[in-house]
Amino acid sequence: MRAILIGCAGAMALVACGGPVDLGAPAASRDYADYCAGCHGAGGEPGPIAQELKLHPVSLADLTMMNDGNFPGARVMSKIVGHREHGEMIGAEAGDMPPFEALLDGPVVLYDSGDGIQTPTPIRLVRLMEYIKSMQQ
Repeated sequence: MRAILIGCAGAMALVACGGPVDLGAPAASRDYADYCAGCHGAGGEPGPIAQELKLHPVSLADLTMMNDGNFPGARVMSKIVGHREHGEMIGAEAGDMPPFEALLDGPVVLYDSGDGIQTPTPIRLVRLMEYIKSMQQ
């Protein structure tokens, strides 16, 4: 059965059949190490591959600061999987980040990114976004 993500007084809780679902910090840290740390570093700062890239990776530890004190969770997830902005593809499918199809496999949760609309979202993607959110300075 699918888990349901519920926003609650600014905090999020995952509920599945009456019980909480672990957001999976160890799994999220593994996904971050596998998919992100090479370019974005272990703590969100430029990693060992950053100097070799044509486009320099943004500091993931500064996303909240760069967005007027608001962590852009939906934008982070969109950037990871690729989306269109002003008609131009950015993110994984644009070639400036590697593909992250594996993060789209598996269980899905309903996720409200702050617009009041609960959208089916792969749990690994939500976990990774929450992990990046935990890095904020």
